[in-house]
Amino acid sequence: MTDYAARRIMMVDTQVRPSDVTKFPIIEAMLTVPREAFVPSGRREAAYVGENLALGGGRVMLEPRTLAKMLDALDIQPDELVLDIGPGLGYSSAVIARLAEAVVAVEEDEDLASEAETALSEAGADNVALVQGALANGAAKHGPYDVIVVEGAVEEVPQAVIDQLKEGGRVAALFMEGALGVCRVGYRIDGAVTWRFAFNASAPVLPGFEKQKSFAL
Repeated sequence: MTDYAARRIMMVDTQVRPSDVTKFPIIEAMLTVPREAFVPSGRREAAYVGENLALGGGRVMLEPRTLAKMLDALDIQPDELVLDIGPGLGYSSAVIARLAEAVVAVEEDEDLASEAETALSEAGADNVALVQGALANGAAKHGPYDVIVVEGAVEEVPQAVIDQLKEGGRVAALFMEGALGVCRVGYRIDGAVTWRFAFNASAPVLPGFEKQKSFAL
């Protein structure tokens, strides 16, 4: 019988805290949410490893350190509405649900979305609304959002997603530049988003977040 609670403590002590994540609500959420309930069945033993976990179809669940550092940089408040793009089986949404007032999670893969719905409900994450649809479209009808989190890498963030961010809101995304990735936090001021470096990490680029190729005639 695996002691997942002990693994959660170890994950926080060896992957999260050493990465300078000190905000108590994030630590508490990561100690509480059962990460093993949000991985593909058969992969539970790998739930707490310090690397991105493959979900199939080129999608991954971000390693604990990356998610924790993103949330730390965003500093989500208890009265905020958060858009979580590409949560896979829902782990990130369950963690964010403990920090925010409500979470709208957008997942385009039908199988992932239906499994996420079950896992979130079993974890008691009642303030998460799961929307099945294209990641790059976000979920405009529930917005605008105080915070947007992109659970995977991007080459660029579609304007449709930026448009759903409130004035004064924050967005975090992992920009892949060749083999290297950089997590940046964007702040929407006077309608435009200004990006700032947060830390280095990498992940596969999400569908719909590739750079649009411009065709020169």
